Amino acid sequence: MFLKRFQLGLIHVAVAMTLVPINSTLNRVMIFDLGISKTLVSILAVLPYLISPIQVAIGSFSDRHPILGYRRTPYILAGLLLCVVGVVASPSIAYLIHDNFALGIVAGLLSFGAWGMGYNLSAVCYLSLASELSGEKERGKTIATMFIMMIIGLIVTGIGLSRMLTTYSPETLTTAFNIVGASALTLGLLGLIKLEPRSGLSASNAQIESYTVKQMISAITSNPVAKIFFVYLLLLLAAILGQDVLLEPFGAQAFGMTVEETSRIVSISGVFTLIAFVVAGAVERRIPKKFVAQVGNLGALAGFLLILLSGLIGSLNTFYVGIMLLGFGTGISTIANLSLMFDLTVAGKVGLYIGAWGFSNGLSRLLGLLLAGVVADVATHVTGHALSGYLIVFGIEAMMLFIAALMLTRIDVTAFKNKVNEPSFSEKVALASE
Repeated sequence: MFLKRFQLGLIHVAVAMTLVPINSTLNRVMIFDLGISKTLVSILAVLPYLISPIQVAIGSFSDRHPILGYRRTPYILAGLLLCVVGVVASPSIAYLIHDNFALGIVAGLLSFGAWGMGYNLSAVCYLSLASELSGEKERGKTIATMFIMMIIGLIVTGIGLSRMLTTYSPETLTTAFNIVGASALTLGLLGLIKLEPRSGLSASNAQIESYTVKQMISAITSNPVAKIFFVYLLLLLAAILGQDVLLEPFGAQAFGMTVEETSRIVSISGVFTLIAFVVAGAVERRIPKKFVAQVGNLGALAGFLLILLSGLIGSLNTFYVGIMLLGFGTGISTIANLSLMFDLTVAGKVGLYIGAWGFSNGLSRLLGLLLAGVVADVATHVTGHALSGYLIVFGIEAMMLFIAALMLTRIDVTAFKNKVNEPSFSEKVALASE
């Protein structure tokens, strides 16, 4: 099973690493170097999350329609290819938007839409395959391994991009993205080799919980504690995830950082997120989870405040410390809040509340990215200073984290009459990857 688990991890890494150049390096080039609207960049960035509900249909379709005897492999491969096409085409799209706006927008919607479709197509199928190959007892370990490998892959990809972009030019950017795309395709193909039994695994062999969005909303709104927790997660995740589109262009605007230097940001943050997972795993059963969650929340809040302060005083060292705190706080907060989510899960309806977590995650990222882009553009237009737009967004995100921290104090786990058994650390990390 170790080899299968490793192969599944390679697929997860392959798909995730195609996001790094698009969601970090390209954002910086489009916003800072090409002067493209932050709002437009944010809209392109949220396309995968706008079409994410299609995962339900994809999963069901692949269950019923195997190709050449395989229920998951062909769909994973198709999704991976779309992701690779999206990342390879994206630099050309960015320059096309700059040179020919109308044509560039059409091409951009197609390119970013291809990546988004590829992500949704592959993700639901390789997670389903991971679940089917692992069985209930090994499922947590498998998904946790995939997630840890993904974080390491993101770190390596960020470092690799920074080294390939020591001298920025359209040619070097295109070459770097091509190398990332080729590497992702190679890793994904290695992961797929002899991974799935040719006979396929039928969905009828396992009992699958299926819930509608209406049922999830009803479950949340009918319980005051669940309602508070859902809003808490929405604020927390929108703040933490919304900065993705702005952090690298901010580094360029505030400190004159090169493409090489800003490409390292994802690696620095990823290292401290990994450290946070180790710490969270060590203390998860020794310290109250609400306290641990609050430490993570306040750590991320401190990270945002330091990033904001770095822009005000022009201190690059302060900026880097803020990045480290944000990565560490995010990691701690993720694990602790997933633990709280299990405590607020009603026995017999685990899938319903896990679905609610996934729903809040997607909605938060969508709202956070759009908020960041639109507010930054409006603030820049009103003040006439590009830097002020970033600082106002970071200030709003810090305020959202502060409100979330206050809401956490109102969450009373004992108010729930039914509880499920405490999940293992690996199961919590497994949910984070979804």
